[in-house]
Amino acid sequence: MSTQGYEEELRSERIYVAGLYARLDAERARVEREYVAALGGTGGSPMERDVQVRASAKQAKRLHVADNGLCFGRLDAVSGERSYIGRIGIFDEENDYDPLLLDWRAPASRAFYVATGANPENMRRRRQFHTRGRKVVDFTDEVFGRPNGAADGDVRGDTALLAAVNAPRGDGMRDIVMTIQAEQDEIIRHDHPGVLVIEGGPGTGKTVVALHRVAYLLYTQRERIERHGVLVVGPNPAFLNHISRVLPSLGESDVVFMTTGDLVPGLHVTAEDTPEAARLKGSLKMLDVLAAAVAHRQRLPEDPLPITLAGVPLQIDGEICEWAREEARASGRPHNEARAVFIEIIAYVLTERAISRIGQGWLTREDRAEWERLRGVLLKELAGDDRFTAVLDELWPILTPEALLGPLYTSPERLRAAGADPALARGDGTAWTVSDVPLLDELVDLLGRDKAADQAAQRAAEQGRKAEAEYADAALDMLARREDSMDDEDHLFATDLLYSQDLADRFVEHDTRELVERAAADRDWTYRHVVVDEAQELSEMDWRVLMRRCPARSFTVVGDLAQRRSAAGATSWDTMLEPYVPGRWVYRSLTVNYRTPAEIMTVAAALLAEFAPGVQPPESVRACGVQPWSRQVTEDDLAAAIEEFVRDEAGREGTSVVIGPAGGAAGRTSTVPGAVPILLPSETKGLEFDAVLVVEPERIIADGPRGAAELYVALTRATQRLGVLHRGPLPKALTGLVETGRPAEAGQRMPCSGSS
Repeated sequence: MSTQGYEEELRSERIYVAGLYARLDAERARVEREYVAALGGTGGSPMERDVQVRASAKQAKRLHVADNGLCFGRLDAVSGERSYIGRIGIFDEENDYDPLLLDWRAPASRAFYVATGANPENMRRRRQFHTRGRKVVDFTDEVFGRPNGAADGDVRGDTALLAAVNAPRGDGMRDIVMTIQAEQDEIIRHDHPGVLVIEGGPGTGKTVVALHRVAYLLYTQRERIERHGVLVVGPNPAFLNHISRVLPSLGESDVVFMTTGDLVPGLHVTAEDTPEAARLKGSLKMLDVLAAAVAHRQRLPEDPLPITLAGVPLQIDGEICEWAREEARASGRPHNEARAVFIEIIAYVLTERAISRIGQGWLTREDRAEWERLRGVLLKELAGDDRFTAVLDELWPILTPEALLGPLYTSPERLRAAGADPALARGDGTAWTVSDVPLLDELVDLLGRDKAADQAAQRAAEQGRKAEAEYADAALDMLARREDSMDDEDHLFATDLLYSQDLADRFVEHDTRELVERAAADRDWTYRHVVVDEAQELSEMDWRVLMRRCPARSFTVVGDLAQRRSAAGATSWDTMLEPYVPGRWVYRSLTVNYRTPAEIMTVAAALLAEFAPGVQPPESVRACGVQPWSRQVTEDDLAAAIEEFVRDEAGREGTSVVIGPAGGAAGRTSTVPGAVPILLPSETKGLEFDAVLVVEPERIIADGPRGAAELYVALTRATQRLGVLHRGPLPKALTGLVETGRPAEAGQRMPCSGSS
């Protein structure tokens, strides 16, 4: 294409894209007017108006985020048809709603991501726009059916991809709608209704692919998914913060982000157990321990307990309680709900014995009416007897998950009775760890609700509603009396406009929280789809929690078994998933590393070959020309070397981090102004930085069986530059590093290029 031809094409594309923005602005103005009208509307019930407001607000958000890179490019079909691809769909209302811009998720957009020279999908050309703000600054073409996939003077189609992966990292993950690759697109559009497992090594984009799959599912199955929302589970709060902008940038906001430590409402747990305790708590064997711990709290009295009923001395003995316990357990109800059966049996025996003594000589069982009348009187007396209530609380207490699990950990006797491993013992029963959260969640079902308390709350709520209605009636009555004294036949009275129930509704507190807030606060909320990232870390007990949260078993599971650090985590996907979704899960892998340059991946791959020899490392899509370096320092020099790295990176664009072992530099922050944080390897899972400094790798790898996986994670966070500071000898697998006196000696900053 000649320079003049290129300029004419560029001018034409700018005009077209400007027209798309004009239509976007007009649509956004219309939706904003609807939103304002809904806010001030008077028609319909308060709930209906609230739904209207929410719908308008959601649509306004989608149109707002569409402003960020509205149009990605153009597809030219062999037939001559031309299609523009972008963040949302825009249609021509005046011309049979012809598509002016195709949503990237629409079936017709698929060729923009998957067409190749070998399989052009009936396309002649793919044009990718490069934009700044709302303006198209240039474009690159890939012409199919030509040698090397390009026309004379055109640029290969991977230019946009390399520009994206080479760009400096910001504070959060970015969407990839402009640069989705063919293997990623196949996974994003996968319509399997069960569990889809996406496995890939570091930098393969598995997390961002999973998030784009959520956006795709919301586009194709919005009615099914949107009302219940999507749950995204990640390894730590920093990771969730890192990925939290992706879905909103795609116009999707009905997504709840949690770690496994957040899965029980009211808890936000980040502390971890020792590897052995985590392994024990994560095993399904804990189900038997929890059931036994609950049963242990259903006690029989060691000696008969005296009680007086209607002046008659009685005893609650072991025989009565054993019968009551058997009946309560046989009911199949959870512990707290089965208490009613336990009480019913004991109360029945006590009242029978009391009536027999009270009516001795004058009352027979044939006189059922009198017998039942006396029983009713005695049951009321028992219900108000504090001594009887205290006995019941001792023999069959109402329990919360925390009230059962905490004392279990601090009591060797209870641990033995439950058949638990003594390694679970600890001094503080309320110092919860992330491994306790699935146990607490399991106990919600084992213990059940306190029905008496629930019924009392319902009665109180009903009384409140009645009081509100009575107040409304009184208010209307007062208005009517005032209006009766008015001599005006044309006057419109309050009773002509309102019924008392309408007025009472004004006093009812409607739940106006967004879906995300309501879902996060409700333990019984069920989601239509769940994304699990770093899924190799989840235990068997963690999976039970998530399966309860999604009865439809619709999951996108993301992970890398080679990066597993948890002793309770997955050794195979089959072991974890087959018990829940037999035959309903499929596996896909990502093989191309878009984050880690070849020089750094070579170092990481050598480590991977040592601790996971059967795992193939992902192939890097680019090389940097900057070799990863190492430097041996003394303990006294370590802090100064870290500060030197921080100062070097402070003058460069992008992000950087220092990663160190537990008990070492990790957890501290450099004293340099604007310093980078110093993190544990586990705290950087799923994150990426332009530059990474790994401190004392020899100590990281020495941290038990998980040490090698943690070091592998640390080495693969960098997108441009990697340095290593070591005090002892380098681990053998890291001999590929260039030993240097200073970081700058390892190489100059250079733009990365496509690898050969």
